[in-house]
Amino acid sequence: MSDVILTAEQIEQKLERIAYQILEANSANNTIVIAGIMKNGYAVAERISDFLEQISSKKIVRCQITIDKKNPLMPVITSLHENEYANESVTIVDDVLHSGTTLIYAVRHFLNVPLKQCKTAVLVDRNHKKFPVKADFKGVSLSTSINENIVVKVTNGTFTASLI
Repeated sequence: MSDVILTAEQIEQKLERIAYQILEANSANNTIVIAGIMKNGYAVAERISDFLEQISSKKIVRCQITIDKKNPLMPVITSLHENEYANESVTIVDDVLHSGTTLIYAVRHFLNVPLKQCKTAVLVDRNHKKFPVKADFKGVSLSTSINENIVVKVTNGTFTASLI
């Protein structure tokens, strides 16, 4: 059984607010790289990018991050070459921050080149981190039991978040 914790409308409002926060944090930058962790994190990143393109004239660059979540020590693959995000501002996006494993390995990958700044954004922060990683921008923070799970579903560009 699952309980909806965020409706599609609530998620849209939260992603738009995150876009404004990212824009504010990048007021001095002409380019913002939005890098989403495949699959759902990238879907969230695309929606945030859509909002950024509506509210700003800055160049918004989208990037897909592929991480083997079962073996995060495997090489991280991005859709952009390092020289395309070097010396830029990067925001790494995921749908849910569970333990922090995926996000910390994604951050580590981007730190192989000099960046203006590296920020993180998540739709849901579960507050059960194993690693010292935090979400700079988050839609909602939930304290759940360790046995509960948050699932973000993406259906035809519409998001819902449920507690399982």
